Parts: sequence; structure tokens; C-alpha cells
Amino acid sequence: MSRYDLPPLRVSDPAGFGRVAVLMGGTSAEREVSLDSGRNVLEALRARGVDAFAVDGIPALIVAIGDGRVDRVFNILHGNRGGGEDGVLQGLLEALGLPYTGPGVLGSALTMDKIRTKQVWIAAGLPTPRFARIAPGAAPGSSPGQALREAARSLGLPVFVKPSCEGSSVGVFRVLQDGDLDAAIAFASGYAGELLMEQMVIGEEYTVGILGRVALPSIRIVPAGEWYDYHAKYVADDTRYLCPGLEGEQEEEIRALALAAFDAAGCTGWGRVDVMRDRERGLQLIEVNTAPGMTSHSLVPKAAAQVGVDFGELCWRILEQTL
Repeated sequence: MSRYDLPPLRVSDPAGFGRVAVLMGGTSAEREVSLDSGRNVLEALRARGVDAFAVDGIPALIVAIGDGRVDRVFNILHGNRGGGEDGVLQGLLEALGLPYTGPGVLGSALTMDKIRTKQVWIAAGLPTPRFARIAPGAAPGSSPGQALREAARSLGLPVFVKPSCEGSSVGVFRVLQDGDLDAAIAFASGYAGELLMEQMVIGEEYTVGILGRVALPSIRIVPAGEWYDYHAKYVADDTRYLCPGLEGEQEEEIRALALAAFDAAGCTGWGRVDVMRDRERGLQLIEVNTAPGMTSHSLVPKAAAQVGVDFGELCWRILEQTL
């Protein structure tokens, strides 16, 4: 397969990047995945001669910046509340005038919130499954259980229930029948944030990596189990990844849709758009990841490899976007 229309590399001397803080770890629910991703990125950049060093979390980054040790940041933090995907880190770096990888404040903050992202897509005329917002806490005279049951009746089963602002399948519940709501209700009773209930798409699961203005080949995800949960994403070795996931006009369609969704959400740089193909409604947008995983199981590196871009070059190209 060709390298699509990826531009030529702009930097040949790694010294041109200066001192690069590879920001990983943090305090979000996705800390361990971030540490794995960060170690891989750090090794790849150093292998290419980049003066890169590890920084664990935002407070440590602030110290390193104050010491004058940082020229730019490769952000591989995942999640929010101490992760680097919710716009807080981006606002800090913008205020300090430090370049960083990935989308800016708007794209990061918006796509961390699945509900608001879907609202923007709907306003832009882009396809996404019907959903209901479950407000945090219970309204007077009601309970999280009552709100979830009412939403399920309105949407119709099957549905997924998940936090609006988490990733990596954290706190995701698949509800096929009324009894399946019990686990989601128990989670909701102790969860302080908004929940998203979304109509389940019956069909195939895809993801499309975005690198600059290029949508990489789609990947069809075929888990060995019933669905693509945390174990299938980060632990199991029996999940199958078919790349490209589609052929011909259908492949062009999913790549164009992913790029349109990325743009509509105010994103730039690099990321990943998750898409499902419903048997009746066609392609449906699910969510955007603005600091995708870079582990041995991660999907953007798999798609990049399909067009001849190895892991080291992928990290280099992402870092080039900060210049």
C-alpha cells in the first residue's frame, strides 16, 4: 500500500527539537496504559537521537519547565483529572508558550466529553447513535437507578452505559436486558460525573487514525470475546485487527467521515476516531481519542505501519507537528 499523501519529513537533525519532555503516567484512571505508551515513545525518540526525557504527570512537568529543561512536550498522558486529554494541560502550555503534540484546548476539552462531542456532530449533520444524558447524582424524588431505567425505556435495548468523560473502556456496561442494568446502577450510585447511555450499534467496529491532514487506513477490530473491552484492548493477544478494514469506496467513505468528525470537534495534529458500522444505519461515529495509546496493542501504530511508517517515524512525525 502507498504512503497515502503523507508529506515528506521536514526535520532531519534531531537537535532541531531541543529538549523534549515525554509526558506520561499522571493520576487518571488510565495511568498504567499511559506509562506503557510513554516508555515506547521515549525509547523511539531516543533511538532517533532526540534529546527526550520522561516526566510523570503535570506537577512534575511544571517543575521541569520552571528549571528551564523543556523546549516542547510530547503528550502521551491519557484521560482526565490528571490526564492530559481534557484541555487543562493544553491551556497551561498555551499560557507558557510551549509547543506540544496533539489537539489544542478546544479539541481536547470537547472530545473528552462524549456527550458534548455527539451534540456537535449532530449539529454538523454527522451520524452518531441516539443517546441519553444521565445527570450526576439524583434529581429530587428520583435516583440514578430510576434515571437509567427511564433512559433505557426511551432508547430501547440494547444500550451501552459509560461515563461521559473517561476512556479505555473504564466503567462501560453493556445492557442487553433489564437485569443487566443492575451493575450500571451500582456504578452510577457511586460515580460523581455524567453518564452517557447510547444505543448499541449492532455491527462491525472500526477505528481510523488521524495524522495531520491524513486519515490513515481504517482498522476493523475483531475481539475473540463478545466485545472490545479493557482486556481485549490491552491484555489479550487473540484480538484480530484487519487493516485496511474496508475496501474501495467504503474505505474512502470511512476515512472521510473520520476526518470530518475530527475537524468538527475542533481537533488538529493527531488522534483516532472510533466508528461502528450498523447493519441498518451504516457508519456511526462513537468517539475521538486525542492522545491515543502507543502500546504494543495500540491501533494508530498498526495503521501507520500499513502505509510504511514504522513506530519511530510515527513518533517523529507527531513531534514535527509541534514546530
